[in-house]
Amino acid sequence: MNDVLTQTEVEALLSALDPGGAPEAAGEARPVASASSVSTPTVQGDVTLYDFKRPERVGKEHMRALQTIHEGFSRNIGASLSGFLRTIVDVKLVSVDQLTYSEFTFSLENPTCFNVVTCAPLDGYMVLEINPSIVYPMIDRLLGGGRGDVLIPRRPLTDIEMRLVNRVTKYAIDDLKAVWSQIIPIDFKVDRIESNPQLVYIVPPNEVVVLISFEIAIGDLRGMMNFCIPFNSIEPVIDQLSANTWLSYTRKDSRKQNVLSALRNAPIELTVHLGETTITAEQLLGLRIGDCIPLDKSANSPLLVDVAGNSKFWGTPHQLKGKKVVKIISKADANARVNG
Repeated sequence: MNDVLTQTEVEALLSALDPGGAPEAAGEARPVASASSVSTPTVQGDVTLYDFKRPERVGKEHMRALQTIHEGFSRNIGASLSGFLRTIVDVKLVSVDQLTYSEFTFSLENPTCFNVVTCAPLDGYMVLEINPSIVYPMIDRLLGGGRGDVLIPRRPLTDIEMRLVNRVTKYAIDDLKAVWSQIIPIDFKVDRIESNPQLVYIVPPNEVVVLISFEIAIGDLRGMMNFCIPFNSIEPVIDQLSANTWLSYTRKDSRKQNVLSALRNAPIELTVHLGETTITAEQLLGLRIGDCIPLDKSANSPLLVDVAGNSKFWGTPHQLKGKKVVKIISKADANARVNG
């Protein structure tokens, strides 16, 4: 019973905890404990706060994999929209976070362009949201504007505007399919477009989702695009987003981007054969502005198009915005020049 304290030791311990007090029998016995020995225990190691209302169900390794996948998506959609809108479109990945679905929907503007996306063979829905601050500049660009400030109306999209936005979201869906095909083949399709995000419940409000945010810039105009992935949808395949998988994807994507970059900057000579004729040297010297030279082809005859000296296509002459152009109508075989 050596662990039992005597009355004197108990009084000495209480006196040590009270700075204003003094032990009544300090001379009789030495205190067995000091104030430091009974202080609050300290927690060893790093302490991480955990909010039970917002459980982190997606591990850090899987979050890094999702970040890498969608960095590739941001590059691809930027190139696709630049070609479609005929202007430079810069798309940058801003963040990859975990939050609840209700927090996601209440953080969005109302109205907005809220695309509910199916993701077969996975269950449930995902969301591709495009902010009105960048949707309307895209629509203005497609309708022939894009040279001045754009008024951002506070209303849902009209039927005509929705059809134009569908063309933009199609590029995003196609690029999502391309980047996810390196990991898991997913058939993304837009199921419907809503304007009020707070009235659309694809999962319960407290369900954990992964929110991937992008910033789209067209000149001085900027806006956000958000891709929301419910955890329940990707839970069956979450283990496939391992470190080896996303590192392998990074290497593939880097090599692909290097090749595409080199090809885009490679100059190619394009030649269109309008026709042939024979004239004398005297006729050649006598040519004046406005003279017409009859060729061996009619206006409706197909024209042979050479790429880098090789016959590749058949085309027809056209005019586009006051410029003379050639419209490609079919491929040409290797003997096209001989047969033509």
